[in-house]
Amino acid sequence: MTESTEARPFRLAYVPGVTPAKWVRIWGERMPESPLELIAVDAADAAAALRGDRADAALLRLPIERDGLSMIPLYAEVPVVVVPKDHVFTAAEQITLADLADELVLDPLDTPLVWDQLPGRPALDRPASTGDAIALVAAGVGVVVVPQSLARLHHRKDLTYRPLDGAPESRVALSWVEDRTTNLVDEFIGIVRGRTANSSRGRNPHETPKSKTSKSTEPAPREKTQAAKPRTRDRRRAAGKSGSKPRTGGRRRR
Repeated sequence: MTESTEARPFRLAYVPGVTPAKWVRIWGERMPESPLELIAVDAADAAAALRGDRADAALLRLPIERDGLSMIPLYAEVPVVVVPKDHVFTAAEQITLADLADELVLDPLDTPLVWDQLPGRPALDRPASTGDAIALVAAGVGVVVVPQSLARLHHRKDLTYRPLDGAPESRVALSWVEDRTTNLVDEFIGIVRGRTANSSRGRNPHETPKSKTSKSTEPAPREKTQAAKPRTRDRRRAAGKSGSKPRTGGRRRR
């Protein structure tokens, strides 16, 4: 990287369900001269937003086409099954794939989950979005499996959810265009990775680092120098007394 950190917004795209609030707050503390601009994008549009230079980096869901993109996996989300509040599943703390055998399981087109085989009974049509699938569940049509963050995002008073054991997890990653790894991108990478503000790559470039040798260049305390002088005079006095000639008993010349 050869470019300097510019006083321009850092554009961060994020997909539904991902909450970058903590990282945005840290960015504001460390990079006040470069405000962070949040850009909400659909999950299917996140990679295109990077390649089209509509965002400098993106918090997105895997898998995606990685050609030309760098990424850092961040975390995996718990899969849950969304059901009406009066559903029999609400009596259990956790559901298994076998429990879905007799259920109509909706599979929205924008689902971030990659199934080897969708459990339960498949619907004739796939809902266009997770939001549409949630609305169908509220209308009493089937159930849907989503990452927990999406269940919270589409929360409704008449619906609830339970963790689903054995379902694929949704993985969230930070991604950016490899050829555009700017100083601002690197600064955000450092924040996401937990680098401190004083680390070599995470430090604000506008800050002046403290000298590591400041203590070694301080003069010695004055009280130590002053304490040594009386001891030197005492030694001289003692030497003078021991080396003086004794007086004789003869008459003093007049």
